[in-house]
Amino acid sequence: MADQEHTTPEGQDGAEEPIVPPVDAGEPAQADLPADGVLSEEDLQILDEAERDLVAEMREDMLRAQAELVNFRNRVERDRQVNREATIAEVLRALLPALDDLDRAEAHGDAAEGSPLGLITTKLRTAFERLGLTRFGEVGEVFDPAFHEAMFQQPTPGAESETILDVIERGYRFGDRVVRAAKVAVAVPERD
Repeated sequence: MADQEHTTPEGQDGAEEPIVPPVDAGEPAQADLPADGVLSEEDLQILDEAERDLVAEMREDMLRAQAELVNFRNRVERDRQVNREATIAEVLRALLPALDDLDRAEAHGDAAEGSPLGLITTKLRTAFERLGLTRFGEVGEVFDPAFHEAMFQQPTPGAESETILDVIERGYRFGDRVVRAAKVAVAVPERD
């Protein structure tokens, strides 16, 4: 391209002004940078502070994300354990009528120790105990509505508090969870 003269509009003094390219807003203007291209100590400190702030912010974000991950893992493990225990408790609850039948057979002498039914009873009780199923509800225990279901109350001479007079159906517990409350007759103090 041939050199073109810059002409001025009429009415101006005819002096030529240099053409200045527009400054891009995204790039620093040449006036902002030092002539030798080296930043001063003050400029370096400003950049260092900004970098430190950015690193600190990213570190906080990372630590927060790590804590959320740990909490999520703990929550999943806890939920998994609760679901496992609930499933085992449901299976055990379904088998309780068979244990009740074995208790009745034992009470009638049909499941005497050493008999075939007695051996089966012992093996089943041992297996249930290994899983964590425990029996409760014995005559003479203090009545606790959290563990016992009172089928009826019997005023009893000499009774000082509510105690179990008779066990109609044993209660079972799996860990801290009551699988089934014991059905009992309760001895209560006589009223004067």
